[in-house]
Amino acid sequence: MILVVGDIHGKFRYLNDLINRKNPSMILQVGDFGYWPKFKNNKEIKNKNTTIYFCDGNHEDHDSLKSLKDNEIQKNVFYMKRGSTLKLPDGRTVLFIGGAFSHDWEWREPGVSWFPFDEIVSEDDVNNTPDVDIDIIISHTAPKEFYLPIYSVHIEDPSREALSVLLKKYQPKWWYFGHFHEYLNGFDCGCRWTGLSYPESGFRWWVGLDLYRIE
Repeated sequence: MILVVGDIHGKFRYLNDLINRKNPSMILQVGDFGYWPKFKNNKEIKNKNTTIYFCDGNHEDHDSLKSLKDNEIQKNVFYMKRGSTLKLPDGRTVLFIGGAFSHDWEWREPGVSWFPFDEIVSEDDVNNTPDVDIDIIISHTAPKEFYLPIYSVHIEDPSREALSVLLKKYQPKWWYFGHFHEYLNGFDCGCRWTGLSYPESGFRWWVGLDLYRIE
């Protein structure tokens, strides 16, 4: 079983509980994972036999992520840099492309809890994506083509424009994201997409990966 998981924000007790209940072989996580090693206040990730792959969100310690010499932050927990790919057991290829604009930047401290020059998906991030076929995209925010009827999407975020370029480039069949803290589904530009919430929201924050292959 492969699960796609929404924003965790470092509250790994929810992730641990999900792993205990569902025992997935793999988790793909959509950013705001909650990697803040400088604060040293994260509870341990007890992933047992589950391999976890996460991309960065906007609420992440980007300085620490950039300084990683190895993308394995603990046993079988991997940070997937922007443009990283993963081949699933069924043959499909996943592209990870984290990043988004922090709507709450006014309440954050630059270089400590906010990294304005690192959080947004850049033109370089887009240009450095591989020239391979991509079936599934895991991102933090969403392309502008996806219709999201919520207030926060009306705040300008260059990341969404960048992801629109990737939507056109790859024409993926599936796309999963978080960021907006809502459970949303849609079908735009030939892509079936799902937006996930976070554990304490009361909305759906994880789903099983869609195994139905669209040829």
